[in-house]
Amino acid sequence: MQFTKDSILIDPKTEVVKIIENIRSNVFNTLKKRGGVVGVSGGIDSSVVLALTVKALGSDKVVAVMLPEKESSGDNIKLVNQLIYKVGAGDIIETVSENITDTLTGFGCYRRRDEAVKRIFPEYDSSYKMRIILPHNLLEGNNLNLFYLEIISPEGERKKTRLPVKEYLQIVAASNFKQRSRMSMLYYHAELKNYAVIGTPNKNEHELGFFVKYGDGGSDITPIKHLFKTQVYQIADYLGIPAEIKKRIPTTDTYSAIQTQEDFFFRISFDLLDRIWFGLENNISTDKIASELKLTIEQVENVIADIKRKINNTEYLRKFPIDLEPAIELI
Repeated sequence: MQFTKDSILIDPKTEVVKIIENIRSNVFNTLKKRGGVVGVSGGIDSSVVLALTVKALGSDKVVAVMLPEKESSGDNIKLVNQLIYKVGAGDIIETVSENITDTLTGFGCYRRRDEAVKRIFPEYDSSYKMRIILPHNLLEGNNLNLFYLEIISPEGERKKTRLPVKEYLQIVAASNFKQRSRMSMLYYHAELKNYAVIGTPNKNEHELGFFVKYGDGGSDITPIKHLFKTQVYQIADYLGIPAEIKKRIPTTDTYSAIQTQEDFFFRISFDLLDRIWFGLENNISTDKIASELKLTIEQVENVIADIKRKINNTEYLRKFPIDLEPAIELI
């Protein structure tokens, strides 16, 4: 194929029709459910999925569930309200807000995480903010995924240090209560009405392992799992998703300090990541990709190596539970 920076672009109208038909068929015919539940955060992915689900099932058969907690961004609810008004087009979409702070406190999410942070920064307390980051851009070198912990004092002073494995694992394990608690609440509202849970992960998140197993990876249908983030933005433009949502930098909404998805995991802009990945999947040579994207061959090779490493290292997340064959055959 002839590769250009625009090769990744899709026909959003055709894609939307296909997705809507698939959602409708799978919810009503395959799953035998009466409607759909979508967890909404004010981000681009959940906004697109909600709009598609409303078009597929009708606004009277969709529940939009907001799942704030004490460390959530304050912009989320405002953006979700803009979205509900837009996609409803005058019709009422049932919207539920479930604050999961008490649930997370009960699980010890904040306490367990903060214990690990304090072992590294003893001065850390609830007045601080924290986040985990990957400090090196992939275009600057093929660095391994070495995580750093950053804390921010009430006065704005920042401290950052390499995160030891023990503390990294504890912080991540504790923080994953957030995604798994959200999933549980979505299924509560789905089962309340005999609805299906409509998932929001895109291709970048699913294939590279940027999700929590049985958390944001838990759903009945994943309508945009095949779409690169770049293509999700195309769909958002076509659907008329509010500009403020489209302009919002994708975040993890996991840690108390603002953290972009690029900081924490992808290490490169989606604009470049998606096009390099698309070239890789279509057997385009690295020199051709580099030439079209105005990068060096080494930079493209660094990104490709990281894509392959992430796919391999997170394969377990995409696996179903492993069934063991019976040791003795029954006669």
